[in-house]
Amino acid sequence: MKYWILSALAITCLLSSCKRHKMQKSATAIVVDTLKKGEIAVLAPEGKESEKLSFTIKDVDFSYLTTRSKVGFKAGGSGIDNADLSLRMKKDSIIWFTAGQFGITGARGLITRDSVTIVNVLDRSYTQMSFRQLSARFGIELTFDLLQAIITGTMPWQAEPVAVTKENQVYLVRQQQQDLGITNRINAETGKLMEVKAVQGSRSLELAFSDFSALQTFLFPFTSQLQLEAQMPGGKTAQTRVDLRHKKVELTQEKQSFPFSIPSKYTRK
Repeated sequence: MKYWILSALAITCLLSSCKRHKMQKSATAIVVDTLKKGEIAVLAPEGKESEKLSFTIKDVDFSYLTTRSKVGFKAGGSGIDNADLSLRMKKDSIIWFTAGQFGITGARGLITRDSVTIVNVLDRSYTQMSFRQLSARFGIELTFDLLQAIITGTMPWQAEPVAVTKENQVYLVRQQQQDLGITNRINAETGKLMEVKAVQGSRSLELAFSDFSALQTFLFPFTSQLQLEAQMPGGKTAQTRVDLRHKKVELTQEKQSFPFSIPSKYTRK
């Protein structure tokens, strides 16, 4: 249980890069707004004409989202397995969670567009930081939009694609955001994002979505796996892995509450 503050931060990363860019509707762009179609130019073998195709990235649309989930976390030789996680989200605004094990709440968190606050219930302390500080801690840039995209299984980065290719039944959408290179793998049949890999210098983020199930009119990924990797001084590789498995997910228009407070006797770390 002493690793709760680390696991809560990892959960934050799994839920948490760049500001969203307005997409241009053109033959070389891909529109990733909710349930909109985008015409793309799929690169053809040398000597042949490029094939113009239209396909839909089928994002999940909602006002509020709630889940009951299981989460596992591992970093170095420490971690937790099969912990309980409850999430509530207001689209584009708030992410709230509680995490615990064996019926005991270990951490609570509230994430807004500006900040991340995590309360460690076990040692009566709390951590509060900006997304810039959170990005520095994990070694790769993180934002609220990225957190939201990861939990809902949509493309985390929406920068203009620099290349789009098709391999069998998979679209490879490559993006570049300053020194961050991103590759998205999208199922051509379902229009769902399956994998993302982002590389920034000696650091990388890999995210995989699976176990898609029908949720209202959408396909929703009930399993997500995240791995962060960084080269450390001396040649060692530091790895962080988070596994998230949803047991129940609800999309609703009904307003949700986000009760959150920090007891006055808790110390800031």
